[in-house]
Amino acid sequence: MSNPVTDAVRAALAARADPARAAQQQRYMKSEMPFHGLATPERRAALRPVWAAYAPTGTDDWRATIADLWDTAARREERYAAIELLRLPRFRAWASVPDPATIALLRHMIVTGAWWDYVDEIATHPVGDLLRTAPATMTPVLRGWAHEPDLWLRRTAIIAQLHARERTDLALLAEAIGASAADPDFFARKAIGWALRQHARTDPAWVRAFVADHPELAPLSRREALSRLGDPA
Repeated sequence: MSNPVTDAVRAALAARADPARAAQQQRYMKSEMPFHGLATPERRAALRPVWAAYAPTGTDDWRATIADLWDTAARREERYAAIELLRLPRFRAWASVPDPATIALLRHMIVTGAWWDYVDEIATHPVGDLLRTAPATMTPVLRGWAHEPDLWLRRTAIIAQLHARERTDLALLAEAIGASAADPDFFARKAIGWALRQHARTDPAWVRAFVADHPELAPLSRREALSRLGDPA
């Protein structure tokens, strides 16, 4: 049986579809899943009345709708809609609770999404927000993800603190980076450099010392980490 919210999302997105741009987006994203061809502002405008009419009965219903949108998606924007529903301000009270079912949903989306456009948004916002509001619960979760075979869980552990600034858990950041430092994959190395570069805005001395103390970091990671500091890589 179809979910009426999923049907409404699909109809709203399809009504604004741009096949020519959809083909360009699919090529750029190297995506097997096709696009509708909507830019982000257009997608948000199309979904605004759908979200305004959406009245879940509770947290379980909200999670089930997100999961249905995600798992049955036929176009990439439908998964973007699932992430948008996860992040809607009116559901912040639900999203900020580290319920095991919510953590399991986030993990599922990361593992099955398995590409940067999905994972980076989930890592730096829903996961990162949970880490800041519930560190006692989320720190062990991210420590576990940092050592997973799955690249995208490890990338999430590395970049989840991009917006933490002075609240960055340096032990967690160091562990997440160390667990992937030897990974030859571009997305692991880029994530390490990105996380260090971002933290250099807050604590450049720590980043300089960390890079100096970890000669095993890939050249790409080192360059990214030091790019804002004017230091040679």
